[in-house]
Amino acid sequence: MTALTAPPSVTDPPPPGDVTRIQRRTLRLLAGTQMIGGVGVTIGISVGGLLAAELGGVTVSGLAQSAAVVGGALLAVPVVRIMNGHGRRPGLVFAYLTGATGAVLVVAAAAVRWVPLLFVGMVLFGGATTAGLQARYAAVDLAEPRRRGRQLSLVVWATTVGAVTAPNLAGLADRSASGVGLPPLAGPFAVSTLAFLLAALLVLVLLRPDPLLTARRIAGPAAATAPVRSGRGLRAGSGRGLRAAFAVVMARPAARLGVCAVAVGHLVMVGVMAMTPVHIGMGHSGDDLLRTVGLVLSLHIAGMYALSPVVGWLTDRAGRRPVIVGGVGLLLAACAVAGTAGHDPVRLVIGLVLLGLGWSGTMVAGSTLLSESVPVDVRPSVQGLSDLVMGLAGASAGAVSGIIVGLSGYGVLTLLSALATVPLLGLVLRPVPAPSKQ
Repeated sequence: MTALTAPPSVTDPPPPGDVTRIQRRTLRLLAGTQMIGGVGVTIGISVGGLLAAELGGVTVSGLAQSAAVVGGALLAVPVVRIMNGHGRRPGLVFAYLTGATGAVLVVAAAAVRWVPLLFVGMVLFGGATTAGLQARYAAVDLAEPRRRGRQLSLVVWATTVGAVTAPNLAGLADRSASGVGLPPLAGPFAVSTLAFLLAALLVLVLLRPDPLLTARRIAGPAAATAPVRSGRGLRAGSGRGLRAAFAVVMARPAARLGVCAVAVGHLVMVGVMAMTPVHIGMGHSGDDLLRTVGLVLSLHIAGMYALSPVVGWLTDRAGRRPVIVGGVGLLLAACAVAGTAGHDPVRLVIGLVLLGLGWSGTMVAGSTLLSESVPVDVRPSVQGLSDLVMGLAGASAGAVSGIIVGLSGYGVLTLLSALATVPLLGLVLRPVPAPSKQ
């Protein structure tokens, strides 16, 4: 008589071969949606400050950028809550649909020339940024420890295709949209709407099985009750909210460094990048303005994403902290070059490329360090907390940048941005225990 074997439970971890297959499929999908989403985010961001300046003046132009960054930060909270309960797929879909809604509202704001509606739209537009940031974490849910930096960086790199192309399409999108009755500078946001809807559809249909839920099955029930050391001793890490995430980060020096690296790198990048189109606009006009802005931002974004696989490789080979230090050095060099460039587009390009490379170093190495420093069960909450801090830091920089440029000029902005790296340098040069492998 043949013995009957019970089928595997849906809660059983998949075999190693299946995990590898799921991870490869997940990476391909995330790379594809990052390309599409990169078009939507960047084509809108590239003209968002110009649209705000046209509707409300130069002093509020930085607020449009910071509104999108604030939106991306705040929307990380509901997105992470969805991911904690149901996995990466519904959280990413929600974020992309929110971004599409925001893009539609920006088009409406341009039509009626109402600045408050523009800001509401830009806040919701930030949802697509949330999707892109969370996608990099989804890439390491099932990654092998020795390949985490490279696989995270591959998803970051995929944004290059859309993000570098998008600013140069802004002029074409604007002219095409004017032919169907849309107001000036609204066309790029119409393109954003279509891109976000397509990305949401692809994630909804194809991100199966969910990488986060699969990782939790592999980790088993012990992950939910793993002890976490805090200032008051050991406690169970059963919570998954932002409060529990904060306790986990504060209990782990490596996690604190990861959060700080991501936040400071983003603060410097947003502060300088947000006002560069406005600074260029002071020396150019008309079609020449859009061409120059498109060129400078395209090469800046290439610096952010194009070499991220190299940054990921260095993160795995040289270590997380050395790459963070290198990123800070590049950010300082970027501020020095851009701040002394005047309206010279060549020197601005060099400065903005260095700015993108510095951001890539702090983002890839910091995100990798953070992800591997915390238990899998609280990982989405910790990652969401990091994105919230990062977004608020960038939003603060974007909001203040317009005021600083309006009062003191672009050079003072770059100087203050350079000084903002000092706390990160102090933290990264302190000895940090090696993170435990989760």
